[in-house]
Amino acid sequence: MKNTALLVVDVQNALVSEKPFDVEEVISSIKKLIAACRENNVEVIYIQHNDEIGGELEPQSTGWKLYKEISPDKNEKVISKNYNSAFKGTNLKEYLESKGINTLIITGMQTEYCIDTTIKAAFEYGFNLIIPEKANTTFDNGSIPQEELYKFYNYRVWDGRFGKVVSVQDIIAELKR
Repeated sequence: MKNTALLVVDVQNALVSEKPFDVEEVISSIKKLIAACRENNVEVIYIQHNDEIGGELEPQSTGWKLYKEISPDKNEKVISKNYNSAFKGTNLKEYLESKGINTLIITGMQTEYCIDTTIKAAFEYGFNLIIPEKANTTFDNGSIPQEELYKFYNYRVWDGRFGKVVSVQDIIAELKR
């Protein structure tokens, strides 16, 4: 997949430790995608959310650190953000443009917040979007169960409107072509 990058958004210790929907499968999917991207020279970019002082994602705290099972290699880019969007107030768009990247595979947390906002911002900027199945996750939100939120956003909001929801296996097969 030429001109493609994998975004790993907000997979940080504090969020993973709270056990969101299908977290083990989501981490496994992200790990497979990272490995396939590394093997096929597709850039992996990590997005790390900064919380306010005292928050669970306070910079430099244990909770803020990227989850060790999917941590970046020393040459992989990590972009810090302060908003739901990986684009707002960061150099992500400029960086992607400088690399000629026009397709993003978007994974991470939290489905209805940072993933949704990042997908919609990327769509508005003209990026082609691939959303791997079981590679984003969330928590119960009020009276809406986490599994319903995951399914609603992936299959009712994003798929066919903002991007394509595709199986991890199909993405990996495409990366190898």
